[in-house]
Amino acid sequence: MDGWWSGLRASGWNDVVLAVGLRIAGALLLFLIGLRIAKWIAGVAERGLQRAHVEPTATHFLRKVAYVILLIVLILAALQVVGVPMTSMVAVLGAAGLAIGLALKDSLSNIASGVMLVTLKPFRAGDVVTIHGVSGTVDDVSIFQTKLRGADNQVIVLPNSLITADSIINLTPDTRRRVEVVVGIGYDDDIDAAKAIILGIMSEDERVLAEPGAAVVVYSLGNNSVNLGATCHVANADWWGVKCMLIEQIKKRFDAGGISIPFPQRDVHMHHHLPPGTTSLPDDTLAGAQDAAPRLPQG
Repeated sequence: MDGWWSGLRASGWNDVVLAVGLRIAGALLLFLIGLRIAKWIAGVAERGLQRAHVEPTATHFLRKVAYVILLIVLILAALQVVGVPMTSMVAVLGAAGLAIGLALKDSLSNIASGVMLVTLKPFRAGDVVTIHGVSGTVDDVSIFQTKLRGADNQVIVLPNSLITADSIINLTPDTRRRVEVVVGIGYDDDIDAAKAIILGIMSEDERVLAEPGAAVVVYSLGNNSVNLGATCHVANADWWGVKCMLIEQIKKRFDAGGISIPFPQRDVHMHHHLPPGTTSLPDDTLAGAQDAAPRLPQG
């Protein structure tokens, strides 16, 4: 009797193990197949958005969101195949969601900010922006963060919540950009001659656009110089090269034309107060005062 019961019990236990194993194998098979299907659906959605001429940054972001949603649905389906009751799963997910939401409030804030960036579109992939004091070219806007490519080819990663909470300066909203250079000349120099030299430099460069036209104006009267402001418009890709060229050529042409670029300087006047009843100081006193006079650095 004991042997029969032991055999029956072992047979029933083996059936349970076999059933559980089949469920787990089915869940894994479903997950693997579903993972490939989710990737395929996300790719189809991305191509559809591209054919609809949706902005690339929004297309890439929406593709990632769709893939994450499909992945969550797939995991729930696999757990249901294993035998986890969905009512219990919903209750567990609700409690876990509340706990995770409180623990990951910053991450959820990044997700909300990512949606705002894609919806409002303050910048797009390829734009040159300045965000939180950091400048670079936008590479990618993901669910949690935005990646910029710096001038030295370094990767700059900024949380989306930081971007929406700070000012965003988009330097490439149009196909052209203004170059502005401020240079000072001496008060004794010819303003018209300096303006003609700068205008000549800009007119000789083919990268400078004809419209709007280049201009040179008296920007301000400084403490040590007359400041001239030179402006012209170029294509976005030529902005840095034209600005560097303009600064270099202004210095060279001013040197050749005898126009000075003054540096800050200060004149010191010394007054000697004579003692009562005297009309001049002794020679040795004057010599000592000259030796004691401070020497200002040149330049």
